[in-house]
Amino acid sequence: MSNSSSISEFLLLPLGDTRQLQLLHFWLLLSIYLAAFLGNGLISTAVACDQRLHTPMYFFLLNLALLDLGSISTTLPKAMANALWDTRAISYAGCVAQLFFFVFFISAEYFHLTIMSYDRYVAICKPLHYGTLMDSRACATMAAAAWGTGVLYSLLHTASTFSLPLCQGNVVNQFFCEIPQILKLSCSGSSHREVGFLIFSVILCFGCFLFIVVSYVQIFMAVLRMPSEHGRHKAFFTCLPHLAVVSVFLSTAFFALLKPYSISSPLQDLTVALLYSVVPPAVNPLIYSMRNRDVKDALRKVMTKCVSKLAALSDEALQIGI
Repeated sequence: MSNSSSISEFLLLPLGDTRQLQLLHFWLLLSIYLAAFLGNGLISTAVACDQRLHTPMYFFLLNLALLDLGSISTTLPKAMANALWDTRAISYAGCVAQLFFFVFFISAEYFHLTIMSYDRYVAICKPLHYGTLMDSRACATMAAAAWGTGVLYSLLHTASTFSLPLCQGNVVNQFFCEIPQILKLSCSGSSHREVGFLIFSVILCFGCFLFIVVSYVQIFMAVLRMPSEHGRHKAFFTCLPHLAVVSVFLSTAFFALLKPYSISSPLQDLTVALLYSVVPPAVNPLIYSMRNRDVKDALRKVMTKCVSKLAALSDEALQIGI
C-alpha cells in the first residue's frame, strides 16, 4: 500500500479506451473550451471598454466572466493534453494546484452570484438608495471580499484534503483532481476531518442559497406591486439573466452533491463533473448576451473594432509585400 509521502503523481480517468475516442474527446473539449474562452473573453472586453457598462451590475458580470475563464482553464487544458498525448499522469504538485484553483474559482463565483442578487435587490427594492449602497467603493469591497473568501475557503479545503494519509493508491477516477475522488484514496477512518469541513461547506453554501432566495422573494414582491406593466417587465428581464445563471450553477452543483454514492460509477462521475465544471462557464456568456441589448451593442462595437484592425493589418501587410 502507498501513502501520501511516496506518491509523486496521480493517474486521472482516461477519456476513452481507444485512440480514436480519445481524439474525439480532445476535439470536443477543445471546441467547448474555445467557445467558453471566446464568450467570456468578449464579455470581459466589452464591459471593460464600453463606458456605458461601467455600472455595478456589469462590474460583477466582468468578475463572473473572469472566474468562468479561470475555472474552465483549470480543468480542461490538462484533460485535453492527456487525451491528445495518450497519458493519464498529473504530478502531485499539479494535482494540489488544480484542486486549489478549481475550488477557488467555483467558490468565488458562488459568492459573486450571491452579491449580484443583493445588487438586483437594491436596484429594484431600494432604487433611491442604489447610488449610495452600491457605489464604486462598496462594489470593490464586496468583490474583493468574494475573491479573498474564495482564496481562504480553497486554501482550507486543499490543506485539509492533502493533509490526509493516502493509502488507496494514486488512481483518481475523474478527469481532474476532485475532492471526493481524493478522499476515496485516503486511509480508512482518516477523512472525518475533511467530511466535517464538507458539512461546514454545505451549511455555508446553503446560507448563500437562502440569501439569494430571500432576495428574489422580495424582488418579485416589489415587481408585482409596480403599477406599470412596462416597469414590471423591465424589472423582471433585468433579473432574468442572473436568475438563469444562478439556476444553471446551482442545479449542476446540487446534482453533483446529491447524487447517491450507491449508484456511483466512473462514467456517471465523469458526466456529473462535466456538467458542473464545464456547462456553467460555457453557457453563462450566452445567457447574459441573449436578451441584453447593452451587452449586444458593446459586443458589436468590440467585434467591429477587431475586424477594422484586422483589415488595417492585412492592408499594411499587402502594401509591404508589394
